[in-house]
Amino acid sequence: MSRAPLLGWFALTLLAAAVVATACGSDPGFSEDELILATTTSLNDSGLLDQLVPIFEDEAEVSVKIIAVGTGAALRMGADGNADVLLTHAPDAERVLVEAGDVTGRALVAYNDFVIVGPPDDPASVGGTSDVSTALARIAASGATFASRGDDSGTHKKELSLWSETGVSPLVEADDWYIEVGQGMSATLTVANQRAAYALTDRGTYLSLSADIPDLLTLVEGDPLLLNFYSVMLVNGDKGRINTVASQQFADFLIRDDIQAMIGEYLREVYGQPLFIPAAHETEQAIAARGGTD
Repeated sequence: MSRAPLLGWFALTLLAAAVVATACGSDPGFSEDELILATTTSLNDSGLLDQLVPIFEDEAEVSVKIIAVGTGAALRMGADGNADVLLTHAPDAERVLVEAGDVTGRALVAYNDFVIVGPPDDPASVGGTSDVSTALARIAASGATFASRGDDSGTHKKELSLWSETGVSPLVEADDWYIEVGQGMSATLTVANQRAAYALTDRGTYLSLSADIPDLLTLVEGDPLLLNFYSVMLVNGDKGRINTVASQQFADFLIRDDIQAMIGEYLREVYGQPLFIPAAHETEQAIAARGGTD
């Protein structure tokens, strides 16, 4: 056999191997021993994942890489195929990914609620108000400082939707009482604590950080509009480098009865109330209909 045909045969062999590898879903960015979890900074700040993830890693023999970002960024990671599984809290934005086919298997894991926290002297007189639209309108009218995450997170998305309900547009430049922090929940609460400002936060993060933000009190709570739902979603394996096996295992793990019980008991004794309420196999509508009580 001449040298040229031999080289041609070798090249064809390499090409065929590459085609087979592609068809089998092989990808240099994929590792069956690692799961990339894109989640929210607020959930990560609560410490819940520090309790749950090591249990999953031991059971599944998989290393979990947690990437804690705003929900908007986490959802983009899913859409771009840069994560295996998502754990986020922006239902409307999540449904967009489901409809686009970027994610599959969206399932509720837990919920808590958002609250408005603020300084003890409560300059906008919103303390005890259960109607969040009324409370936000009072804050805007009073000119009291409001600290926003301003980071396209699930909390930020919720905050903007609540402002929309009031007819107030705080992003107008003249509204200098409105501070966009551009960081996660922990940083935003720290700024609010330092500036005697109001802020919207999920209850779990607020409780877990309460010792570090002593000058912020829960002032507005109880409105059904403040319910905060956390869902797990599997990134579509068609994106080519997704650990579909481990992501399904992780989703199944989160909704398992014993893990749901752990979620419900997480720091309950410390704060006298749950940071998260288990929600596996439930619907947002059913939870909202009963006012969010567990």
